[in-house]
Amino acid sequence: MADDLRTRESVRRKALWTLSHLMPGDPKAAAILDVLDEIDDQERVDLKLSHPSLDTDAVRKAVQIERHRSSINIVDEASIPQPWRERFLQASIGSTRLIDGPYAHDWEKFLAQWQAETKHLGAHMSARREHER
Repeated sequence: MADDLRTRESVRRKALWTLSHLMPGDPKAAAILDVLDEIDDQERVDLKLSHPSLDTDAVRKAVQIERHRSSINIVDEASIPQPWRERFLQASIGSTRLIDGPYAHDWEKFLAQWQAETKHLGAHMSARREHER
């Protein structure tokens, strides 16, 4: 299941990055939206089997931020619930971090970006519904 989650979140990350360059209503977005719909369907099934879905506010509250001995705030990675941990890891590929954990400011940046991506995705979904009418 971990490999499925890693693969799913990798595909989602690539789709969201691609979608970010398209305006809502762009016909090129249709295939990407279909991929994201399929991922959401898979996730709904997985979450029913494992644990309930958390929104960004609930995840933010659940995750522990610690002051590292280097005087930098870091995230206790183990406190990030799945699938959010994998989402963060996929979005953070190539980022620097401490051995003891990722930087807290990168976690906050990820959550803010996730909310922006979700809003942009919603605009694409609305445009698709309008087009289907």
